Amino acid sequence: MKLKSMTGFGRAEVSNDQYRLSVEVKSVNSRFLDLSIKMPKKFNALEANIRNTVKEYISRGKVDLFITYESFSEKGKALRLDLPLAKEYLESMRTLVNALGVEDNVKVTNLASLPDVLVLSEESEDDDALWESLKPSLIGALERFAETRVMEGENLQKDLLGKLSEMEAIVNRIDARSPEITAAYEARLRAKVSELLEGTGIDEARIVQEVTIYSDKICTDEERVRLHSHIKNMRTKLQNGGLVGRELDFVAQEMNREANTTLSKANDLIVSEDAIGLKTLIEKIREQIQNLE
Repeated sequence: MKLKSMTGFGRAEVSNDQYRLSVEVKSVNSRFLDLSIKMPKKFNALEANIRNTVKEYISRGKVDLFITYESFSEKGKALRLDLPLAKEYLESMRTLVNALGVEDNVKVTNLASLPDVLVLSEESEDDDALWESLKPSLIGALERFAETRVMEGENLQKDLLGKLSEMEAIVNRIDARSPEITAAYEARLRAKVSELLEGTGIDEARIVQEVTIYSDKICTDEERVRLHSHIKNMRTKLQNGGLVGRELDFVAQEMNREANTTLSKANDLIVSEDAIGLKTLIEKIREQIQNLE
């Protein structure tokens, strides 16, 4: 199953001698599926069908779907006269004439131009037939929309795998550096004690004890093991694809926690710089993961 971005765009149009119908779909990242549909009133009865169809193509994201319809046929259109409303308008006007003592010059054209007296309306169509006319454009737009999301997903996958390799190299450097920190501390401690004792014998047991305490204090073995595990886990999920966005976001949070602990324990400039580099990469990874479905 391929990795998909939550960002996508698709458009499709069907046109014939009766009508032109186009559907446009676009989306950005969101924690849940947030679908907004803008369409002519004649399609309102099909909203449930439209939503169910969209859910077959996307499970997360803020999706905007636009349907435009232009009819080339006069069939189905009717001019409707609201005679009771026209009479009410006329009675109200005559009341004004009597009350104000003005000239009564109301004409039919005046009445016809008033709101809702004459309305051009479309006769209702069969929902099944309307759905069959909409479905090709809707599915065509959604398929193009899905293609763009897969393409963007492939780009995100490549970028994230590259950043994971950078993270792995940094953790490997910290792995190699850790024994050197303890050895350097022991050398400094021996030199300091020798200087203070001025040639008097050094208590080896005390030196070992101090080095052990120091080593335990700066030890990041557990954090580094978990970082290696998280990197491997995230790489596997990215390569397998599917709907992994939320899960990877959690893994990235765990990575950040381990990097913070490593930085707080670091008593070495090189490890501190590497831990900061880890945090920077993890933040970039989290930003990219926000776009994954």
